Amino acid sequence: MAAVALALLLAGCGAGDPHPPLPRSAPGVGPDARWRPPSLSHAVAEASPVAGLRCSPGPGRGRYGAHLELFAARRVVIVAPGIGIAPPRRREGAYVRGGRCSYPVRTREPTGVIEVEPGAPRAPRLSDLFALWGQPLGRRRLASFRGPVEAYVGGRRWDGDPRAIPLTRHAQIVLEIGGHVQPHTRYRFPPGL
Repeated sequence: MAAVALALLLAGCGAGDPHPPLPRSAPGVGPDARWRPPSLSHAVAEASPVAGLRCSPGPGRGRYGAHLELFAARRVVIVAPGIGIAPPRRREGAYVRGGRCSYPVRTREPTGVIEVEPGAPRAPRLSDLFALWGQPLGRRRLASFRGPVEAYVGGRRWDGDPRAIPLTRHAQIVLEIGGHVQPHTRYRFPPGL
């Protein structure tokens, strides 16, 4: 399971080679449920407004992708599929294909790809994803992990509050707590994102 999750997570990373080799020192997924937080918060289950975002039926237009990688104790934390998608959900294996409605910030797969729809009341930030996920995020908290959070955007250190990181088109975001993992500078997004 850990090898499959890691392969999915790293599948879009790389520059020119369509199938770059995995680094020998690639971190695995953490050993217990803390490294695999569930995707459904109470507010999303109820399709209630979250952080000023509303759940809307039907796909939005002009969506784009951002990518998020999370590490705790030098292990991968899975960004769950289905964040920001209200039940009942339609699943296809590890992917969430749809639900009753979805928010303008959501995930459909366990790779860290975030779909963002422009036209939200304000520019979406990483705090919006974590609010929809129902997971805490701050300078000293990343989901169930506590300690200093290091953030990187496009491979460069982000010195501000990680909650304020904008979810811009093709942003590559890495958050780490409890040890350093060399951040990727970019991600190869699927067509249409």
